[in-house]
Amino acid sequence: MLLQTVGLCKRFGGLPAINELNMHVHKDEIVGLIGPNGAGKSTLFNLVTGVLMPTSGKIYYDGVDITKKSPYAVAKLGIGRTFQLNPLFGDFTVLENVKTSFYLHPHTSMIEIFFSTRRHRRNEAFIHEQALEILEVVGLQDVPNELAKNLPHGYQKMLGVARALATQPSMLLLDEPLGGMNPGEIDFSLKAIASMRAQGKTVLIVEHNMQVLDICDRVVVISFGEQISEGTPAEVRADKNVIATYLGGGKRC
Repeated sequence: MLLQTVGLCKRFGGLPAINELNMHVHKDEIVGLIGPNGAGKSTLFNLVTGVLMPTSGKIYYDGVDITKKSPYAVAKLGIGRTFQLNPLFGDFTVLENVKTSFYLHPHTSMIEIFFSTRRHRRNEAFIHEQALEILEVVGLQDVPNELAKNLPHGYQKMLGVARALATQPSMLLLDEPLGGMNPGEIDFSLKAIASMRAQGKTVLIVEHNMQVLDICDRVVVISFGEQISEGTPAEVRADKNVIATYLGGGKRC
């Protein structure tokens, strides 16, 4: 398996946000992570990406213990992520926003950049072409020169995904990629996310919008930091524990 948590716990002032969570994601899967507000979904993302340190438990990525690694080290290993609040460079173009994210993996030195060596120019041309390809993947190929701040909300969300892809991850963690979108933007975004599998990406999605289940292979449901269900989208939709949780019946039937 590509990602695995073992007995993962995170407490804030004694209150468990994540409680003894054991979950996994296989390579090439699209997995949905769903649950009500306060279930611990974003906390889990922050633990996996090194933003938060767990109280106890372990996190493994491709067999490597990443439990106490920094966000930079986790990104270097191949985990990219987006955020609910999209950190874009508003006065940069769409293309420039994507190109900036390639510099997690620099291929030229400061001296080569300063003297604009042939190697540096080749690298810049490569980044330019790769950025254009990523815009194709997320459906933004027609607006490369538009300022990020002028994009519709749904396009800004997908630009955040494009920037995550530019870090050259093998796995993407998408934090509420459909939040605040209208129906047309949701359809556009779901198609773009589904297409990432063809690019060899594994995807873990946190989302409130249940439409995301349409593109998921498997779904994990958490409530109060604990896993209450796991299975195919059809199995999860029919699970009485999930129905009770979403309709206010508590975390258990």
